[in-house]
Amino acid sequence: MPTKAEAPRPAEGGMPRGAPPAADQELAAGPQGSPGPPAAGADPHAAEKPAQPRLQRALSLDDRGWRRRRVPSSREDLAAQDGASPSRGPAWPPAPRGSPPRLSASWGHCLSGVVGGSGGSSPRLPGLLPPRPRSTADLDVASDRLRSAPTVATDLAQPPLARAHSSLGPGRPRSPLACDDQSLLSARSFSLLAPIRTQDVRSRSYLEGSLLASGALLGADELARYFPDRSLAVFVATWNMRGQKELPPSLDELLLPTEADYTQDLYVVGVQEGCSDRREWETRLQETLGPRYVLLSSAAHGVLYMSLFIRRDLIWFCSEVECSTVTTRIVSQFKTKGALGVGFTFFGTSFLFITSHFTSGDGKVAERLLDYTRTVQALALPRNVPDTNPYQSSAADVTTRFDEVFWFGDFNFRLSGGRVAVEAALRRDLEVDVGALLQRDQLTREMEKGSIFKGFQEPDIHFLPSYKFDIGKDTYDSSSKHRTPSYTDRVLYKSRHKGDICPVRYSSCTTIKTSDHRPVYGLFRVKVRPGRDNIPLAAGKFDRELYLTGIRRRANRELQRQQALKTHNSSAICAVS
Repeated sequence: MPTKAEAPRPAEGGMPRGAPPAADQELAAGPQGSPGPPAAGADPHAAEKPAQPRLQRALSLDDRGWRRRRVPSSREDLAAQDGASPSRGPAWPPAPRGSPPRLSASWGHCLSGVVGGSGGSSPRLPGLLPPRPRSTADLDVASDRLRSAPTVATDLAQPPLARAHSSLGPGRPRSPLACDDQSLLSARSFSLLAPIRTQDVRSRSYLEGSLLASGALLGADELARYFPDRSLAVFVATWNMRGQKELPPSLDELLLPTEADYTQDLYVVGVQEGCSDRREWETRLQETLGPRYVLLSSAAHGVLYMSLFIRRDLIWFCSEVECSTVTTRIVSQFKTKGALGVGFTFFGTSFLFITSHFTSGDGKVAERLLDYTRTVQALALPRNVPDTNPYQSSAADVTTRFDEVFWFGDFNFRLSGGRVAVEAALRRDLEVDVGALLQRDQLTREMEKGSIFKGFQEPDIHFLPSYKFDIGKDTYDSSSKHRTPSYTDRVLYKSRHKGDICPVRYSSCTTIKTSDHRPVYGLFRVKVRPGRDNIPLAAGKFDRELYLTGIRRRANRELQRQQALKTHNSSAICAVS
């Protein structure tokens, strides 16, 4: 038993259970830092009352210093437990035989990734001391560390923690402030949201119009966090609904094709001769896409509709959405022919989407060329949102005033040569004769001449002509008019920077047969650049009422499906019995 003048020293390699080793005690153990003897009659296995945690801010280090720091791996930790490598740090005393397993926290590992201190001691770098070996009870708890974390957090004092940098996708660099997996043992909660430094908010770096400002909403850092490859997935579809009131029972095959493993970031759907209930159409789109998407913008010009749905996480990076319309058939009481344009900026890249319905008729090529010219000259976009590159813009062509342009719709260009010749080509192998069909395509010839869609491209076509079908059937027009099958519905694209738009898939939806047109869609990858915060922002604006209606209907339909399945199973059981 030590005398009063001599402070008791812990056993070699041992320390009291239930309290973390202080930083100054680990660096230089002194008489004042040594623990006192247990009180007489006290339970030797009871945990001591933890000290109150001290709030402190981690010191900032440069990335180079963090890269030099070596954190022991989990394999080295296990080797240390087996005695493969000696440990110079304090160790927990072994639990007596028969005693229940106790919870212990790996304080040295919890401090990984931060600089901490205690009391009046100077800050120290974690990881300078070797990892201590853990007991068998530690291994039992560590195997289920996430489940036992709240218990440990209640019983033991917590060291300062820094949250790991979040990742919304794979492949992002790990933050220098990231803790290892042991940190989760003593953390009360953690989030996949990126940590926001207090100093970044105090610096008032928002809305400065700088591409590289720390914390800029549309800047390079935020763009890299959401899109490491700076590539946006875009879905564009066009469909002439022929004014049918009856909507397809399901839109999954159109919006969610099985060929795509993942959904897209932005969905743009243009409709010509739309149904009479436009709100019902948009509700069906919302119901199909689900709660992860919101309606960013909806516009109409007569029976021309356009709907833009975006992932709800990305709505904060959009500018105000502007729209403009053009009527090409002046004498018509109903606006069935014309164009509808929608433009906005996402981060620092401006987008323009145009859906059109040109003049119909096999021989009216000149009228369709005139419709195109009127559209590019009359669409008044952009208005309030700044042009990202005004030096390449032209007042006579709206498509030159945006970075990425998608033009889609029912262009009504036909296959020349008569129906007999076209049907003869369709009866042969499609893979061989698509090229032969396109040689008869009026639009292809006019684009090669440069008389329409200057600078635009179209993905390779590998599908049947989308017009004209008997409604509800897979046969082409069997009426007395015997219209020639044609590629009237198209999706074209144009970019200011070569290679910014990459087509992934271009096809038609053959399962939707409520119209004489088949829907045509394209999947694209579009390069996105950082922007400045000094533009008119949408600030999270979306159609809340449509969102709630669509999600409610989606939930009700799922309940009805489950109830029908349950009823069917009950009927089957009764039939067997």
